[in-house]
Amino acid sequence: MWKKRLLALIILILGFGVGYFVYKSEAGIAGAENVPAQLQKFGFKLGLDLSGGVHLVYRADTSGVQAGGVKDSMSALRDVIERRINIFGVSEPVIQVESGSFTNGGEERLIVDLPGVTDVDKAIAMIGKTPLLDFRVENPKLTDAQKSAVDANGQPLLTLDQFYTPTELSGRYLKRATLQFDPTTSEPVIGLQFDDQGSKLFETITGANVGKTVAIFLDGNVISAPVVREAISGGQAQISGSFTAVEARELVRNLNYGALPVPIDLISTQTIGATLGNQAIQSGIYAGLIGLLAIALFFVLWYRASGVVALVALSLYIAIMLALFKLIPVTLTAAGIAGFIISIGVAVDANVLIFERIKEELKTGKTVRDAIKAGFGHAWFSIRDSNTSSVLTAIILFMFGTTLIKGFALTLGLGVLVSLFSAIVVTRAFLFALSPRDNKITRFLFSSGISK
Repeated sequence: MWKKRLLALIILILGFGVGYFVYKSEAGIAGAENVPAQLQKFGFKLGLDLSGGVHLVYRADTSGVQAGGVKDSMSALRDVIERRINIFGVSEPVIQVESGSFTNGGEERLIVDLPGVTDVDKAIAMIGKTPLLDFRVENPKLTDAQKSAVDANGQPLLTLDQFYTPTELSGRYLKRATLQFDPTTSEPVIGLQFDDQGSKLFETITGANVGKTVAIFLDGNVISAPVVREAISGGQAQISGSFTAVEARELVRNLNYGALPVPIDLISTQTIGATLGNQAIQSGIYAGLIGLLAIALFFVLWYRASGVVALVALSLYIAIMLALFKLIPVTLTAAGIAGFIISIGVAVDANVLIFERIKEELKTGKTVRDAIKAGFGHAWFSIRDSNTSSVLTAIILFMFGTTLIKGFALTLGLGVLVSLFSAIVVTRAFLFALSPRDNKITRFLFSSGISK
């Protein structure tokens, strides 16, 4: 019996430790003003709807990308935008891709959340107009006569889009750009260095187009169209044009910030004030406290001693969940808080099943100890099945839901798993640690409802 009591004591001490960590690692709480430096990084990460900021939605034009490369292009786009935003020091930006399979118009979209930024123009300026860099080759279907055909005014009959065809080589493969100067003319030129995959593509493209032009397009305009004399290895290219030194320097900076692999258009902006976020937080906390108070009264009045044990287990459950939110970390949104509150209900449900089974076993004449043991055994199957269905639902919502739904699904699924541990391990350990003797008082304390 001492082993069971020792286990319960260890769980209780660990629970207090987890609660202390949650409390001390959050700045701005009374009594926790001076948060140690090593704990500052474990503060709650609040989503845009709670902290305030700017929500931007971009449409990505993937019409020029092969079907199999859309996912990779959108991933590269997200990385480029994230790298560009991070340069400006925005706290905890959230940049996510919304696949065309799950949008109303079947479009590929990029969702950008910038907490703490309330100026839309400033937010758009942070992302800025990053250059769209791509390489195109002469259309192999055209004859030499078609390529050289002109109208009565001497203008080419073919448009640039007709004369050139896109290749796989784009700004997504750019490793870095450098400002250089032509040794002969002293004009500024821009040197490009591709990564390993880009170097292979560039060598293949130049090798297949010897004697022809390979055009370098920047934002849809031809910057340079040199004639290829031989296959170029090493992944180095050069953009020459009528740049001033200032223009060339700015272009190099933007290219190094990240050349977009696909063009994007801003289609939606939304500003969320910090006041609205604070109201949402206060409302969530208020709702949670009211719910916990109602649960506490119900458990104590209806389940008596078992209810008190359940409240201790529920408190540990909440402490563990809050600690996980900090350690993972989970970006908390209003939907995520809703999922957490619902998971508290799931944790309560498991305890209700256990206590009702204990009550039924007591009615058959079993001792309190035997009733507790049998109650856990019989309730396990119902708890397992209900929690499994809840976890599967959370997984499906997380896999196929929008950004808002994913926050809800994550906290709900995580809460269900932790509640399973709370009900089966923590509550069980505490009940067995009490080791009640079988008499009228203990039978009353561990029964529930109105005794007949």
